Amino acid sequence: MPVRIVIAEDAVLIRDGLARLLAGRGHEVVAGVGDADALRAAVAEHRPDAAVVDVRMPPTHTDEGLRAAMALRRDHPGTGVLLFSQYIETRYATELLAGGAGGVGYLLKERVADIDEFVDALRRVAAGGTALDPEVVAHLLGPGHRGLDALTPREREVLALMSEGRTNAAIAAALVVSDRAVEKHVANIFTKLDLPPSGGDHRRVLAVLRYLGKNG
Repeated sequence: MPVRIVIAEDAVLIRDGLARLLAGRGHEVVAGVGDADALRAAVAEHRPDAAVVDVRMPPTHTDEGLRAAMALRRDHPGTGVLLFSQYIETRYATELLAGGAGGVGYLLKERVADIDEFVDALRRVAAGGTALDPEVVAHLLGPGHRGLDALTPREREVLALMSEGRTNAAIAAALVVSDRAVEKHVANIFTKLDLPPSGGDHRRVLAVLRYLGKNG
């Protein structure tokens, strides 16, 4: 299904390039803006499926995009937010995910060069899933990371792929194991991270939060 998108990026060449890329894949870019205020106004007007937001935007080029993304998650929970940045800034990933809901992602700008990967991440976020850049995941997943000591090396691999927004089938393909083996690893992760079944919680997102050091 086509995704309706707002792009917030102050560099016009990047913004227009993203718009052409996404339109070429059959998606609809309903607005392209260059600052956080215009982003909030565009989302309120168009109610898109997802917003692609640069972390650093005018006037200070520090965290305007992040703060706007947090406001969008609060005011428009039906709009997925995919942050992207030129740098690995792990605190932005943790702050964006801190609400415990899906529909969020964080990618490095270089990931846009892999069009299929970028569009797949955007679709996952628009559908309520998560998408974390593998390089960000690698920085977060280190020896002795809080809440992860009980996991086996294979379970840590599975959790890292979960954090990228992969489905069980995609994890199985990446690790060259069966779907049943992945299901077993995921169940073990939930158990070891003390995440019992709950009708109101998205356990995959909660597992990612625990993995990021939240609530653990």
